[in-house]
Amino acid sequence: FATARRAHQEGLASLASANGRELEIDCAGITSSDSAGLAVLLDWLAAVKRAGGGLRYRRLPSGLVALSRIGEVEELLEGGV
Repeated sequence: FATARRAHQEGLASLASANGRELEIDCAGITSSDSAGLAVLLDWLAAVKRAGGGLRYRRLPSGLVALSRIGEVEELLEGGV
């Protein structure tokens, strides 16, 4: 959870400047994750949408995809906003 909290805060700071742009995050470097990591990705989507931008995730790890299916939010992660 500590890693997710730090990533969440750093990501929000970086994404705050979306200003209507379409952004993409490559998730290939994620080696492990849990529901906290999924929550971070979902919150980033919401933050970018509030800022008038769009966000897509590429190369999501299979574990995160599985969690998103269980939580019935797979479309959000794979489709972006």
